[in-house]
Amino acid sequence: MRRAPLLGVLCSGRGTNLQALLNAARAGRLPARVAVVLSDRAGAYALTRARRAGVAAHVVDPKAFATRAQFERALMRRLQAHRVRLVCLAGFMRVLSPVFVRRYRGRLLNIHPALLPAFPGAHAVRDALAWGAKVTGVTVHFVDEQVDHGPILLQEAVAVRPGETEASLLARLHRVEHRLYPKAVRLVLEGRLRVRGRVARAYRKA
Repeated sequence: MRRAPLLGVLCSGRGTNLQALLNAARAGRLPARVAVVLSDRAGAYALTRARRAGVAAHVVDPKAFATRAQFERALMRRLQAHRVRLVCLAGFMRVLSPVFVRRYRGRLLNIHPALLPAFPGAHAVRDALAWGAKVTGVTVHFVDEQVDHGPILLQEAVAVRPGETEASLLARLHRVEHRLYPKAVRLVLEGRLRVRGRVARAYRKA
């Protein structure tokens, strides 16, 4: 029997998108298994989610390393030890170096709460509200050497309602994220994406 591809998930916080991937895999909607969860923060609730699901979970504390390169080598050793095929960033609040990105090029995904290239960075929801945006959304993209910049796999728009708060908008964006991320991961794993330059297009296999 063919073994399911293995995912590695990098998290810094609550891990709601990790949970979405775990749920999709368990329900058979994602032809993969989460093999390992890594966090740069010991208190990240994502680690609890992973352990409850029987998934290996490790803290890789950047403060324990003299350089970012050493920290990232430790991440890569963990991913390699678990034979990870695809790496998913799920609220991982560190910028990865070009060395790490090149190691996993085409196998490194991120999800962002905005319609990139609008509102990149750590405060996308707050920034969209501050600009008075009428529409924002969710983007799943390949990671490249720039922040929130790689080829876009999937996007979905979300209207900003009158009187919207950061908390209310983020809650609605999360619901879209939890549906979109497993779908994007599935497209990658099934080889149903063609990437030319910045453009990624999904297609149906014959």
